[in-house]
Amino acid sequence: MIMNYMQNEVVVLIAEDDDGHAELICHNLQEAGISNPLIRFANGLEAWSFLSQTGPGPHREINKAYLLLLDIRMPKMDGVEVLRRIKGYPRLHSIPVIMLTTTNDPREIKECYELGCNCYITKPVQYTRFAEAINRLGLFITIMQVTTINGQV
Repeated sequence: MIMNYMQNEVVVLIAEDDDGHAELICHNLQEAGISNPLIRFANGLEAWSFLSQTGPGPHREINKAYLLLLDIRMPKMDGVEVLRRIKGYPRLHSIPVIMLTTTNDPREIKECYELGCNCYITKPVQYTRFAEAINRLGLFITIMQVTTINGQV
């Protein structure tokens, strides 16, 4: 995990259990011009432990801005449960969460929006379409305004 970053820079968190998808996401975000620090988690529990400052490993820092790209189908804790916990926790509920998943079940999409996700993106199966989707996501990230946790906007 890379933990060097500037004080006001948005740290992009990627919770993705598939190594290939994680590499494609990181590569294509960088291709889109995103130079923000990226921290990847291999399962939902790792992401939750980082954000909630519990368990072993590194934890989020106060007065940092985070953006979470969250897969749904992950071991140990699925993305919907991570989303539910983030949006139900007063210190974390303002973190933007973008669901980035292969699941396109309308019921699951509806549930994620009801829980408070900011955006739901279905990962295309075809590589070039997946790369294009991540590129567009990168452009979106460059214009987002993200508040810091326990700090000022």
